[in-house]
This record gives sequence, structure tokens and C-alpha cells, in this order.
Amino acid sequence: MGSAIQGTNLREQDINVLTLYRGAKIIPNPRADRILEPNDKLLCFGKMNSMRDMVPAKPRRRRNPKITELPPNLAEATKPEDLGD
Repeated sequence: MGSAIQGTNLREQDINVLTLYRGAKIIPNPRADRILEPNDKLLCFGKMNSMRDMVPAKPRRRRNPKITELPPNLAEATKPEDLGD
């Protein structure tokens, strides 16, 4: 951070900054020389592929469901031949 919007190369990627959110403050159409600060959020308009490349990939968490055995009386009642068509 500490660089201006014009120094982010967003314009070269055909991405326009529409709004800058800084805490509780909303700055519509921020000037290109506006200095970005930590925790600033930008609302942008542009090519989806260009913007998608800027967002870091989320690590995918593998699900490990806990599998338990059915009680014997319930397992007997749910045999496929008992379910019908």
C-alpha cells in the first residue's frame, strides 16, 4: 500500500475504479492520484478475467465427513428390495 491508484496498473488491464471504501468513508470516483491505504476496498468495473487473476486463490479445504454405521434394526429396514420401485 502507500501507492496511488494510478500506480496499480489497473487502467492498463482495462479496470476502472468506481468507488473506494475506506472504513466508514465512501469515496465515489476516486482520483487516480489518491493514495491507497491498508484495508481500503475498491469497487471496480472491467473484464472479469483480468479481475479474477488479481484475487488470490482460496485454499480448498477437503471435507472429511464422519461416517458411522447404522444401527442393525435400521439397516435391516432399509434394504433396497424393501424400498420398492
